[in-house]
Amino acid sequence: MSGMRTRGTRTRGSARARTARTYTAMALAGALALGAGAPAGSAQERPAARPGDVVSAEPAAYGLLPGLLTKKTEGWRITYRSTGATGKSNVVSGAVIVPKDGRKGPRPLVVFAPGTVGIADKCASSKGRLSAVSLLFDRGLRKGWGFVMTDYEGLGTPGDHTYLVGRSEGQAVLDAARAAQRLPEARKLGVNERSDVGIVGYSQGGHAAAWAAELHRPYAPELKVRGTAAGGVPANLQRAFAHNDGKGGAGFAMMAAVGHDAAYPGLGLDRALTKEGRRLAKLTRSSCSGEILDAMEGRRMQTLVSPKAAPGGRLFERADWRARLTASDPGRAVPDHPVLLFQGTSDELIPYEDAVRLHRTWSRTNPDVTLHKVPFGTHGSTVLFAVGPVMKWMTQRLVQGPA
Repeated sequence: MSGMRTRGTRTRGSARARTARTYTAMALAGALALGAGAPAGSAQERPAARPGDVVSAEPAAYGLLPGLLTKKTEGWRITYRSTGATGKSNVVSGAVIVPKDGRKGPRPLVVFAPGTVGIADKCASSKGRLSAVSLLFDRGLRKGWGFVMTDYEGLGTPGDHTYLVGRSEGQAVLDAARAAQRLPEARKLGVNERSDVGIVGYSQGGHAAAWAAELHRPYAPELKVRGTAAGGVPANLQRAFAHNDGKGGAGFAMMAAVGHDAAYPGLGLDRALTKEGRRLAKLTRSSCSGEILDAMEGRRMQTLVSPKAAPGGRLFERADWRARLTASDPGRAVPDHPVLLFQGTSDELIPYEDAVRLHRTWSRTNPDVTLHKVPFGTHGSTVLFAVGPVMKWMTQRLVQGPA
């Protein structure tokens, strides 16, 4: 679930709380600095709009660290059409990065699903807030891979971000690949419908990648998805929220409450909250992850919910909420391609057992699902230790890419 925070880390709180905040502070990310050029000619909306069609594009520059931009890539911040959880068309933002290496034929395309950055538009990953998985960018670009990432629904575009709403996330990931393949500037550099596609994500991004893997066959079967690497997957949202309730990761539950309420307004979140709960929900809607985690640290959701709305304040156990949260858990379908799950055995935010259960569910009918465990890995350290194994695994599956 984690991404980067936007304020200095406070010294108070439990070790578990400090660990949750530390991972959100990991700024050895990458950065996208938007160029000042006019929208590219490719940004013209097509008359018959389809999921994955590009709505707008503007030049952007990529660098592994802020201020250290590379001259060997071309990039664009884009908006593109996708589909929300209820089937309604929407517009999502993201970014495309392609190496300038002289290659014109089809090159592999990796879809990057970012981890948690917050709810407010200013937090969008395409605006420079990438998680540590973006270390893959540097290695992948050197191999000649193109990259596209999504901000997901409502993060960088109108409306609240539908945080951890599985179907919305998964469709945004798949449509990002379509958008990259349809962007004329990227097509000139070898990203097109013939490109082998890989999907990578960690934490919230792992959740989104897992959903994209399950939705590939019914939603975007034309994409040549060769493999999905999903790490730190919150495979059981209710169990993850209970695990973090009253601790440093309590803010993830509030973000998910805001996100599911955005996708399904009938849930009536604000009506169910106390005055203090409504204050924290309002803060959540306008903030990035660091501020949200700080504000929610040590809180218990049931203390922020009116007893009239749910017995004992247990909102997530109310039938309508339980149904929506359960519907966002991956594991309802089986991916039609190889999958690498990677998980730390000492993850303090996502129970390791949930990764084991998801692996067991998928591998019953798909023998190409692998679980890579990182011994003693925490939520923050696992992603760093896994970069090498994930790169090796993905390289083996992107058959068009150099070894």
